[in-house]
Amino acid sequence: MTRAAAAPVPPPPGGVLWTVAGDIRALLMLPAALTLQVAHPAVGAGVDEHSVFRTDPWGRGERSLRSVQLWVYGGEEAADEGRRLRELHKTIQGTDAHGRPYHALNPAYYSWVHATGFPCYQHALRYLARPLTGAQERQLYAEWLQVGRILGINDRDMPQTIEEFWPYFRKRLADEIEMTLVVRELIATDQPVPPPDRGPTAVRLLLRLLWPILLPPLARIRRFMTIGLMPPDAREAIGLEWTDEQERRLRSVARVVRTVVPVLPERLRYLPLAREARRAARLSRSARPVR
Repeated sequence: MTRAAAAPVPPPPGGVLWTVAGDIRALLMLPAALTLQVAHPAVGAGVDEHSVFRTDPWGRGERSLRSVQLWVYGGEEAADEGRRLRELHKTIQGTDAHGRPYHALNPAYYSWVHATGFPCYQHALRYLARPLTGAQERQLYAEWLQVGRILGINDRDMPQTIEEFWPYFRKRLADEIEMTLVVRELIATDQPVPPPDRGPTAVRLLLRLLWPILLPPLARIRRFMTIGLMPPDAREAIGLEWTDEQERRLRSVARVVRTVVPVLPERLRYLPLAREARRAARLSRSARPVR
């Protein structure tokens, strides 16, 4: 069997992930998943000790987003990206805040990082789009397992059905998840963050000038959306407060998002890799012979 034939493939065009992952609303969903990932002491320690998220937050965010997009829209590049990530994580090891050794490729930790995406997507879609049907939830989970294979996660290390997933998830929340140092930093409103260093020169210069004014409200919005779009049981496990008033505000914001985003033109609604993949899929369908 050839390497290409053996490589895992991304979820198919037209699936749930294909629809969701490249929509700009994913930018609002991902921070909750990233924060839940680092609420695991081993994952949090790895990010604390080895990530450049403090010194290069914009570059780190850009690389992470591109990686996630490649898993779904990368075609043959998806498997290459999975191999690159595993190679990158081979040297990430150390000791967590409780004095326990960790290695990034430990199957329990590596699979947890991947697992967090499913409940965060499932929960956030209730607000920002529409609740998934039972069939769509099952399809999303099956596609998430498919992405896991791209990342090199063995089937034995992830629950293989949605019925098995929720007990697994709740047990991790009850036994392992906590308020780590990195969680505190990700939801803080007073952390120093440099102005964006990407984009047109004129925009960067303007943002640099206005950054002392813009950063405080942006940090508050980031905290609000990160906590609000996290599944409630995950919020509780970490110890994040969420009031009824905040819930009402989130629902008001979500109504605006649900109204505005679907009517945006494709070039504004979808992220670059998703736009290109959607265009290629349309061309492929139009090129098929009529039978």
